[in-house]
Amino acid sequence: MLLCGPSGSGKSLLAARSGLPVLRLDDFYKEGTDPTLPLVSESSDIDWDHPGSWDADAAVAAISELCRTGRTRVPVYDLALSARTGEETADIGRTPLFLAEGVFAAELVARCRELGVLADALCLSRGPLTTFRRRFLRDLREGRKSVPFLLRRGWRLMRQERTVIARQTALGAHACDRDEAMGRLAAAAAGRCATARTAV
Repeated sequence: MLLCGPSGSGKSLLAARSGLPVLRLDDFYKEGTDPTLPLVSESSDIDWDHPGSWDADAAVAAISELCRTGRTRVPVYDLALSARTGEETADIGRTPLFLAEGVFAAELVARCRELGVLADALCLSRGPLTTFRRRFLRDLREGRKSVPFLLRRGWRLMRQERTVIARQTALGAHACDRDEAMGRLAAAAAGRCATARTAV
């Protein structure tokens, strides 16, 4: 299952509560020194909320290998450093379903569907003001970036949130709140356990 939504919408918390193995798609961000990173319009800030800041091909390859073999090597990414700090093995064992969550998960819906591994795709939404507050407090607590950067980014993302959700749903993700998402996760898990086929 793919889980997307605006930054700060509660994806990681929902994933942790789901009881499913989780693949963190944010670990596939490009490094801060990558010359292909996009910039915010009329700014020198890197646009970490643009799909071009992220390695979709590597994420799809990891999902595909997890579905085939139950194991894959994934990067470990430090958001504060904007850098990969290592690599680890993701192992989902013999579970027929796992959750791949991240702000760009919707970018993978069509490709996962073509590969025949997609169980469902959800877009978590809580409202711009709630998301702004959650995102800012989380990023401040984790020291992800400087306070001025976080405020500029937060204000921009709050204004763009409805556009972000519209794009993610257009790509094939179903917009829902936390309770509906948990219900769809449970239904997908029950269905996959019955068929015993690994899917994302």
